Amino acid sequence: MSKTADKGTHAHTDVARDDERLWSVEEHLGDILDRIRPLEPIELQILDAQGCVLVEDVTVPLALPPFDNSSMDGYAVRTADVEGASEEFPAVLTVIGDVAAGSGELPTVGPGEAARIMTGAPLPPGAEAVVPVEWTDGGTGGGPASAMAAHSADPDGATGEVRVHRPVAARGHVRARGSDVTAGELALAAGTVLGPPQIGLLAAIGRATVRVRPRPRVVVMSTGSELAPPGETLTPGRIHDSNSFALAACARDAGAIAYRVGAVDDDAETLRSTLEDQLIRADAVVTSGGVSVGAYDVVKETLSELAGDEGSVSFRKLAMQPGKPQGFGRIGPDRTPLFALPGNPVSAYVSFELFVRPAVRALMGLDPFDRPTVRAVCADAVASSPKGRRQYLRARHEDGTVRVVGGAGSHLVKALADANALIVVPEATTAVDAGTELDVVLLDRTP
Repeated sequence: MSKTADKGTHAHTDVARDDERLWSVEEHLGDILDRIRPLEPIELQILDAQGCVLVEDVTVPLALPPFDNSSMDGYAVRTADVEGASEEFPAVLTVIGDVAAGSGELPTVGPGEAARIMTGAPLPPGAEAVVPVEWTDGGTGGGPASAMAAHSADPDGATGEVRVHRPVAARGHVRARGSDVTAGELALAAGTVLGPPQIGLLAAIGRATVRVRPRPRVVVMSTGSELAPPGETLTPGRIHDSNSFALAACARDAGAIAYRVGAVDDDAETLRSTLEDQLIRADAVVTSGGVSVGAYDVVKETLSELAGDEGSVSFRKLAMQPGKPQGFGRIGPDRTPLFALPGNPVSAYVSFELFVRPAVRALMGLDPFDRPTVRAVCADAVASSPKGRRQYLRARHEDGTVRVVGGAGSHLVKALADANALIVVPEATTAVDAGTELDVVLLDRTP
């Protein structure tokens, strides 16, 4: 980052200095991550915290399960009463009542007695084990039962006699109190990303809220007067806006809450007012288009004025293909990070993967780098790669081999949709022979 940016001067100063040279991918990403700070923690309801990073250790207030309970539908018994039981010589026990899940008052099981018990119900006093219903006649007086009759259909099933056809060991089919976690034990450590199993554990131990770093709110917008929304009939010279949808999906995939804004015309005042309105709800802003050297590339002009004394935006040329023109800075009173990406669809997507995704993860307090890079054999020859620029080629990776998908054109959206990886051709390499081993960035898509 330039010294003028450190002092918070106007963005046009940064533009002049940054345009003088090519930045490497690592330099640009390093500058971004140096200026990103994790979002402040907040307290959220546990469902709202899904996907967020826990910032506190969570300990267990009470043992889980909180009481001995049955793991089967069956009968709570004393083990001595069913010792040696068989189908030929069953143990005949008096049924003294039902114990359903959630039962409060429990019957005491004495010698020669059994209580009909449901899965998850507390083990009643006096009982030492649970005999599954399939090991009994279910109180019918017939052969082995396959299931219990519904209580509403057979209220007398909670009384009478039951014949037990097999013995059971002490604590058989009983979930012991604290067998999952004990009181005072660490349930979840700070730094844990809360997924469905973690949300379930929090609920099970009675936590309604947790303290987390929230998912960043990322506002995504495309710029360009030629853009029309999907579903609208195209008039001459216009194309459908795909970038805002793809980049919003990228933001969601990275863990953010994405807000997609309709395409903004190539008008500085319109773009300025739209950005000012969106900053109210943004932890980061991603624009696409208007960062090159055309007469209608208004993003540079607008962001230079909007940054003012409260921030700075740098526009750079990177030694990469696609994605040479890039912009990054912080704007508005809260110094909200802004990423100005190129307008070509492939350039915008690759730029998001390389620069915005790590920043979103850093805002969440996560390791910025979650896309694995592996070595793979390139099955195709690459006839040409620009000297001095790192090329990212769309590809399909499978079993250690990677194949190029489509050409190098940054407008080829279909090829991007077919890819699940990016081949990395180094800056010094101008051609690649088939069979060459290269770095490959895995995009973690379903094959």
